Amino acid sequence: MSGHSHFSSIKHKKAAEDQKRGQVFSKLARMISIAAREGSDADSNSKLRQALSEAKKADMPKDNIERALKRGTGELDGGKALEEISYEAFLPGGIAIIIEGITDNKNRSLAEIKHILQKNGGKLAESGSVKWLFEQKGIITISLDNQTQVQDKESLELAAIEAGAENIDWDQASRGLEVYTKPDQLEAVRKRLEEKKIQTDNTALGWLPKESLHLDDKEKNTAEKIFETLDENDAVQDIYSNLHD
Repeated sequence: MSGHSHFSSIKHKKAAEDQKRGQVFSKLARMISIAAREGSDADSNSKLRQALSEAKKADMPKDNIERALKRGTGELDGGKALEEISYEAFLPGGIAIIIEGITDNKNRSLAEIKHILQKNGGKLAESGSVKWLFEQKGIITISLDNQTQVQDKESLELAAIEAGAENIDWDQASRGLEVYTKPDQLEAVRKRLEEKKIQTDNTALGWLPKESLHLDDKEKNTAEKIFETLDENDAVQDIYSNLHD
C-alpha cells in the first residue's frame, strides 16, 4: 500500500487522495478481519496487533476497525469469504516479484493481476520459480527519534543485537533501523526489545531478496509505475521485489 500520485490540480488531487484513503481503509479492514480469525486479543495475536497498529497510523475510524474485527470473529457476515493470496511474477528487466493479498474472489483477483502484468510487459510465474530467490524473514522497524531509552544509532543497534537480531540495516535518511530475524523468532525478538524499553514501529513477516538487481533509472521508474498499478488493485496488500533501491 505504497503507491503515490501527483496532480497539478488541487481539486483533482483532493479527490484522488480521498479515493486512495478509502482504498487504504478497505485493505486494512481485510487485514484486520483475516488476522482476527486467529483470535481477537491483540496481546496474544501478533498478526492482529500489527494490523491494528497500521490502522491507527492511517487514522482509520474506530467504527471501521470494530466492523472489521467482528467480520473476522464471525459476528458479522463477510469475514469468512476472505482468502489470502500469493502470486509470483517476473517484470521487464528480469525483476522478480512476490505479490501477496487478500480477496473475496480468487478468480477475479487472479484475472485482474494477470491483466496488469501482461499490459506492462510482465508475466505470472509458476509457484516456486520466484520465491527461491527470496528468504522469508521477520522484519521489525524502529525509529531512533521515537526512543526514550537510547539516544544514538550505536546504542540502538546494540540493543537490537542483544535482543537476538539476525541482521540489521540502518537508514540514514529516516534515522530508522530495520531488524531482521528468523520467522519463528520474530515475536521473541520484539518482546525482548520491549523489555529493553525500545519502541517498535512495525513488526511483520516479509520476503527479502537473496541478491538485489541493479537497473538504470529509466528501468527502475518503469518498474515503480508497475508497482503502483498493482498497488491500486483492491486485493493487493504487499509487493516484494529484488530490485535494488
